[in-house]
Amino acid sequence: MRQKIQILIMFAALLTTSVVFAVDTTINFDSWPKPTLPKEVVSAADTYTIDPNHTTFGFTVQHMMISNVPGEFDKFSGQIMYSPSDLANSKANVTIDVSSINTRVERRDADLKGPNFFDAAKYPTITFVSTKFTPTTITGNLTMKGLTQVVTIPVTISGPVKTMMGGKAIGITGSVIINRQNWGISWNKNLDEGGVVVSDNVTVNISIEADQK
Repeated sequence: MRQKIQILIMFAALLTTSVVFAVDTTINFDSWPKPTLPKEVVSAADTYTIDPNHTTFGFTVQHMMISNVPGEFDKFSGQIMYSPSDLANSKANVTIDVSSINTRVERRDADLKGPNFFDAAKYPTITFVSTKFTPTTITGNLTMKGLTQVVTIPVTISGPVKTMMGGKAIGITGSVIINRQNWGISWNKNLDEGGVVVSDNVTVNISIEADQK
């Protein structure tokens, strides 16, 4: 009798052990709380608005193979998202009013706004939308007269610095030579002694100051 009781006790213990090991011990990782990144990591780029009072979008073009005529655009707008520590997260978007072209000669400005050159009535804006920032260049899509070409501008990026108003500001200066023919700005006239009235190559100069808003 005693032996039978011992056998029953051992059998019960075996059943209990089997039940314990049959419990699902799988860990559900989906139920664990997700870590949250600090705000400065999630959105590292600050937004800066171009200051029209301290910014110039200018150009020079050779006239009759002997002189360089300067000009600029007086009206423009744009924003720059900039992160010194994460340039991949930096962007620039600029819009220029073609009708604001200013070469200090009214008749010449009217000609530049006309169909021989920018055709401002049909294409009222020039736009630049960046695709890549590096420490020394900004690459993007430059659209003029309805045509878009990729341009890489060698630049110097300064700041951020603290402004007198307590905010932050950055500066971007640079210069690049482009061929106006690539944007369909093709009018020209041959000179009697060789050469042309207007060079195809145009030097674009930018000097931007942008404030954090």
